[in-house]
Amino acid sequence: MKMFGRNTLMTGLICLASMTAWAAPSPDALVRTVMDEVLEIVRSDEAIQSGDASRAAGLVDEKVLPHFDFRVMTSLAVGRDWRQATPAQRDRLVEAFRTLLVRTYSNALTQYRDQHIDFKPLRAKPNDTDVTVRTEVRQPGAKSIEIDYALEKQGDHWKVYDVVVAGVSLVTNYRSSFSSEIRSSGIDGLIKALEAKNAGLAGNAK
Repeated sequence: MKMFGRNTLMTGLICLASMTAWAAPSPDALVRTVMDEVLEIVRSDEAIQSGDASRAAGLVDEKVLPHFDFRVMTSLAVGRDWRQATPAQRDRLVEAFRTLLVRTYSNALTQYRDQHIDFKPLRAKPNDTDVTVRTEVRQPGAKSIEIDYALEKQGDHWKVYDVVVAGVSLVTNYRSSFSSEIRSSGIDGLIKALEAKNAGLAGNAK
């Protein structure tokens, strides 16, 4: 299962954190508004800066998770096999995938230093309900990274359902390995594999 680099994931995370005001019609403008607050939290939190993944996980849980549609993300990652899963299996898959991303992002957040994020013009019509916010992350001594966010408007709120890093979709990045696991061990096998992965990441964070 291919994993994105920690710094790359971190830069995606800080763009998505603390998006309480995303009910407004311009997602990119709202991301710009909250960026200063989020970056200030990360820069001033000595525990996160020193590698406290548990504290970082708390920040992710509070600021980021409410703005992701994990059910849509999980269904896209599982692909056509999602249709054969029972409601109970779907719930466990969503929870396991959510936990995997939280732990991965939390570890990445502790690696934040001095990245700078530029926003590209939003290519969307006023009535669009599915948009992509495009950004470019500039980091000292390293090549810039393009990170795009796919969002769907649900009622008055925007929900993130995919993150594309350097042209690679997060959800499709997992689809191949998920499909292989299901072919060999079924839906329950995938659930167990994800839960085992999460247990290992939890152990490493202690």
